[in-house]
Amino acid sequence: MSTMTTTANKTIGVLALQGDYSRHLHQIGLIGSTGREIRTAAQLEQIDALIIPGGESTTMDILMDRFELRPSLSEFAKVKPIWGTCAGMIMLGRNITDNQAGVKPLGLMDIDVLRNGYGRQVFSFEAALEAKLDDETVILDATFIRAPKIVRIGAGVETLASYQEAPVLVKEGNLMASSFHTELDDDTTLLSFFVRKFLWR
Repeated sequence: MSTMTTTANKTIGVLALQGDYSRHLHQIGLIGSTGREIRTAAQLEQIDALIIPGGESTTMDILMDRFELRPSLSEFAKVKPIWGTCAGMIMLGRNITDNQAGVKPLGLMDIDVLRNGYGRQVFSFEAALEAKLDDETVILDATFIRAPKIVRIGAGVETLASYQEAPVLVKEGNLMASSFHTELDDDTTLLSFFVRKFLWR
């Protein structure tokens, strides 16, 4: 059964407060799912899963409060899957070390992160990562842009991929987080895994 056939009836929201949410929406279309921009709590009721994209975590933090999304996101995470990528990982985490900007994470995933842990934008880089997806090892073309570094993971968090011995792709329950971007091109490997793992159950 093809990915496009099995995902055609799924609606995946992308939090569209700030960041490059359009690239995620593009990939969602490539796998045959319906993508939807999410900006309000009411819109969360219309989707099967949510992606919190990369961007600027300080701005994202402010806008989550302005749109009164925090309680609804916490409730959503109890029953439906969320994938946080880059800044989205920061927002999903339990604690942020060296948090001079005072960003308030959602505390949904038992990880602590260091903002810009892999360097600021001038130090952006690409890496081929070995990831364990569906009991198979696959290669992901990962782009690190002001990427957060995981500095602690809880006992219930599973590491799916590492870079220089530090976890960069993790899952816990119905939550997934990645330090890096894979949505910048048309390789839908990681998005397809997210859908298979969390929406085909």
